Amino acid sequence: MAEMNACITCGACCACFRVSFYWGETTASPEGIVPVALTAPIAAPHRVAMLGTDQANPRCVGLDGELGKQVACRIYEQRPSPCREFQASGEQGKINPDCDKARAKYQLAPLVAS
Repeated sequence: MAEMNACITCGACCACFRVSFYWGETTASPEGIVPVALTAPIAAPHRVAMLGTDQANPRCVGLDGELGKQVACRIYEQRPSPCREFQASGEQGKINPDCDKARAKYQLAPLVAS
């Protein structure tokens, strides 16, 4: 039986960090895939952030569901590079302190390396 992906019961990273990236990843660029309507400009030149993530209590506009129970990304196939590159702690046997920090914020136990 395949192991269930811990991320679909977590979502803490989507409600803990600002997700900022180069504007060219948005659909405002011919090569972009992230819906530009779900982003906002930030102070850094040529960068945008996912709506909802650039505030004191972040929660990405693309996150559906209840943290720690069941979540999903509404734009998973169109998500920006920071989301594509973020690895759950324990993935490929490596600990990700940012994943652990996000989980701790929501009283979720750290994931263990497999």
